[in-house]
Amino acid sequence: MKLLCVSDQIDPFIYSSSIKERFGDVDAVISAGDLPDEYLEFLVSALNKPLFFVFGNHNLKSFNYYHNTRGCSKEDYRFQHDDFSSCSGTGALYIGFKCIRAEKMLIAGVSGSLKYNNGLCQYSERQMKLRLLLLVPSLLINKLKYGRFLDILVTHAAPRGIHDKEDQCHKGFKCFLSFMKIFKPKFLIHGHIHLYDLQDTRVSKYEETTVINAYSHYIIETGDFE
Repeated sequence: MKLLCVSDQIDPFIYSSSIKERFGDVDAVISAGDLPDEYLEFLVSALNKPLFFVFGNHNLKSFNYYHNTRGCSKEDYRFQHDDFSSCSGTGALYIGFKCIRAEKMLIAGVSGSLKYNNGLCQYSERQMKLRLLLLVPSLLINKLKYGRFLDILVTHAAPRGIHDKEDQCHKGFKCFLSFMKIFKPKFLIHGHIHLYDLQDTRVSKYEETTVINAYSHYIIETGDFE
């Protein structure tokens, strides 16, 4: 399976009339956050492939709709896939704090960054750990039904000590490390950490998980999921 992973930067190599020629063979698109709705909508319409996304700590125009924090009525929701719903109309599927099976993938997502100024979609270490715990029942069902907990975890922030930085905004979450140890996703795809130097590390291995920084864009070949 071939996945186009994006985050944090509108890439002119993608936001182009040549996108179909360059990326038309991908099976799905994954956004690890901090991209505007309009960019996701372009990817969906241009490639006509499933797109799964989480929110970062910026570009949060539609965050309140997905989390129903400002009274989005049921009539506003357009159901798109099983129990997903969307108010923004991008055609992309929000997987923040959900675990689902799609395109033969077991994929889960968590939105947001480490709390640094009490802004929207920022979480303390404890808050993020609790949100990961809420995924556990779905992961256990996956193990019983499919023989594995999870294939891909999509986050915005990086795991602590892997690709992250030392400033409070860009520190990673420690709980991602224990999650990978226990549930062994094949991939953890994150954003948030901008790559200004081509020598910066983009791909790392932790336990049985390949950790990938999706900044701008990155193609991964996952192999087959059963």
